Amino acid sequence: MKTQSPERLDALLRHGAAQLDSDAARFEAELLLLHALGRDRAWLFAHGSDPVEPAVHDAYAALLTRRAAGEPIAYITGRRGFWTLDLRVGPATLIPRAETERLVELALDRLPADAPARVADLGTGSGAIALAIASERPLAQVVATDASAAALEIAQANAREHGLGQVRFVHGDWLAPLAGERFDLIASNPPYIEAGDAHLTRGDLRFEPASALASGADGLDDIRRIVAQAPAHLRPGGWLLLEHGFDQGEAVSALLEKASFREVCTERDFEGRSRVTLGRR
Repeated sequence: MKTQSPERLDALLRHGAAQLDSDAARFEAELLLLHALGRDRAWLFAHGSDPVEPAVHDAYAALLTRRAAGEPIAYITGRRGFWTLDLRVGPATLIPRAETERLVELALDRLPADAPARVADLGTGSGAIALAIASERPLAQVVATDASAAALEIAQANAREHGLGQVRFVHGDWLAPLAGERFDLIASNPPYIEAGDAHLTRGDLRFEPASALASGADGLDDIRRIVAQAPAHLRPGGWLLLEHGFDQGEAVSALLEKASFREVCTERDFEGRSRVTLGRR
């Protein structure tokens, strides 16, 4: 009886992509296969005709099942790239998204590259914003807060992995644990989805922590709290930068103006959507 030859990696990848109902099925299947292999893309391109070991086949099949059930790729692999960093993520943290890089860019534009500055990142999650800023502004003193102790553990692990020991992590809600401290810049990507929004029951959002996504009937409850607290924690001329939904720029601008912020404006993300509103104390 003829023994069947083991399946090749390139064939396994094609079969995996066919199982995923996604516009990025091929890319997602590749990420999952690389995770099962413990290899990088360069290795895969050079070894596409290699036979697949049974253990890799089984591990890959399990990963595909999880993704087909809707679990986010980032939670399956435990990693997500943001800015220039490869970050650990988990169900306790929001998955960093490309549009938040616009918030980082705007913050860097307002921080000197050759002088010290004090920066606060509120609701840090995986530490994405704080660590991206710290990686580009090594003279800055960065403090990051989060109400989730589990999220802070992941953020601290990311700081250690990237050698960013100048970032200080504090457990607490928004600015509450920073009594008496003042900053040159405060940044936050807070929850801003309306509590009843149907998107919360779809896609990746089903798996992410609700406390990091939704904020009251209009999505602005946490932004209101941050705007109310921030003036007492900003140095004269200091900046507050807030990420928000594409249709919330006008409302967030009004909150900042009412709190006597100057130079209030809403900036668009890389896809042309209103994304970050900022103001100066």
